[in-house]
Amino acid sequence: MKKSIKVGETVGPYSPGIIASGEKFIFVSGQVATNREADIAQQTEEALNKIKDILKEANATMENVVKVTVLLADINEFSRMNEVYQTFFGSDPPARATFQVGLPLNAKIEIEAIAVLNS
Repeated sequence: MKKSIKVGETVGPYSPGIIASGEKFIFVSGQVATNREADIAQQTEEALNKIKDILKEANATMENVVKVTVLLADINEFSRMNEVYQTFFGSDPPARATFQVGLPLNAKIEIEAIAVLNS
């Protein structure tokens, strides 16, 4: 069982979010900023706000997030990304992995998430 969550335009053939496993989880596709000229802090904030909006469509919040994957074009931007990231998750953040990779569309960051939905 899966249900697509559509929020905004996508840049490819994917759903921004998928509710799956008997409507217990939402898998949020990697989100990038639309402003490619923005710095890493601004791009991090935009990507996380997109995730927040997708979760809202599924009646969830950032508190429901249990796993995040952060992809950085430059691992040297890790500290600055982290400063913004922690403002979205507070004292009980989800599990996370962070990697340096080549990103599409000249993005500095891409973030994906998995959240548990309220029953």
